[in-house]
Amino acid sequence: MEAAKKSGGPIMVTFSRGGGQFIAGKAADNEDDAACIAGAVAGALHVRTVAELYGVPVILHTDHCCKAWLKWFDGMIDANEKYFKENGEPLFSSHMLDLSEEPLEENIDICYDYLARMSKVDLLLEMELGITGGEEDGVDNTDVDSSKLYTQPEEVWQVYEKLSSIDGAMFTVAAAFGNVHGVYSPGNVRLEPEILHNSQKYISEKLGLAEGSKPVSFVFHGGSGSSVEDIQYAIKAGVIKMNIDTDTQWAFWDGVRPYEAKNRDYLQGQIGNPDGDEKPNKKYYDPRMSLRAGEESMAARLCEAMKDLNCIDVL
Repeated sequence: MEAAKKSGGPIMVTFSRGGGQFIAGKAADNEDDAACIAGAVAGALHVRTVAELYGVPVILHTDHCCKAWLKWFDGMIDANEKYFKENGEPLFSSHMLDLSEEPLEENIDICYDYLARMSKVDLLLEMELGITGGEEDGVDNTDVDSSKLYTQPEEVWQVYEKLSSIDGAMFTVAAAFGNVHGVYSPGNVRLEPEILHNSQKYISEKLGLAEGSKPVSFVFHGGSGSSVEDIQYAIKAGVIKMNIDTDTQWAFWDGVRPYEAKNRDYLQGQIGNPDGDEKPNKKYYDPRMSLRAGEESMAARLCEAMKDLNCIDVL
């Protein structure tokens, strides 16, 4: 939100299942994903409470939910329905179902059933086609068959045809075009955003739309480390959201690290530093100081991303 205020654009705040559990506390009872649900809901309520102070639109989202984690998903949908009943809008803006490891038909059918429910409370569904390689927050696809990293236009059409039949349906498609979680040496990741362009053309022809139409809203997973050229070419193909978790995590650490290096002599004990043997160090080891350094660094990296995504001064 700090980055969005500085750059003059909207921002998305995303919670993962593991992030929800972390917010609730790792020692909290997590039977039936209770802590994962409570933490994500608490995070959403926190963002709603403070977002108005920043004066920017904030989209609340949750990330990768595989089939084994559907209890977490169900809990958040319940929270949205309750919030909608009381406030006329959902608590979150959108949720992601990642059923890419399941057969295509099962993936689409489960997404259809959830979207039919979600559309009644104005929730958007993000679904994944193909697999994002690498590992993130407990989802490990490091050894996946490389052929699954590239979605075919026919598969995107199957999704679009089924999900768009729901009244009021809002959905995005995280189609795989070589995306990988994490950052790797040049040459190790082969992105092919042309897949997205081909999918738009294929579906437009199916629907009889004008050349250059973009009926599908795509999501770019694994955007960390990607070139500006690949990012902007993907945007031209209808990408409306990009995930850069790996880069933002590093940016946070890259703010904490120099803070520790600069103040190392003041962080070796509660009392005693270069200014005197009896001088206190509380203002240096106060966790808010190092965390703030991380926040400033992350905000700067997000401002760079917003520039790459054509999201500067758009409000």
